[in-house]
Amino acid sequence: MIINVDYLNLCIQTLEGAFVQLQQTEQGEIVYNIYRAACVKEFEIILEQSGKLLKKRLSNYFASNKALDKLTFKDIFRHAAKHVVIDIDTCERWFEYRDNRNNTAHDYGEHFAESTLKLLPSFIADAKALTKIIETNNHD
Repeated sequence: MIINVDYLNLCIQTLEGAFVQLQQTEQGEIVYNIYRAACVKEFEIILEQSGKLLKKRLSNYFASNKALDKLTFKDIFRHAAKHVVIDIDTCERWFEYRDNRNNTAHDYGEHFAESTLKLLPSFIADAKALTKIIETNNHD
């Protein structure tokens, strides 16, 4: 099955660009808030897209789409680790990313944004690596 990762790649590029611009901007400036908001938005989109696309990548390991559709975000990553699509450390980092979102999403203020920003360097690297893993299936 061919899995289209174009949108995921675009989101990663957008996140990288916004993060670079954010780091070059002084906190308190309006553009800082704009770049920070863009980073948070792209972080959330990449989380969701990564889960959806990884679920497609796992389809060969399930007897039916119905069973696959029942998986939660964490279940998807657990199965990916179980089937050695990703390693355990990567799986745990994706749990941390998701937990950050779940634990702070009720506070869409500065705390949520700043806690998300701390994760971005490793998140961007992991998102790029996951995209390559998902793409690998396109050539099998």
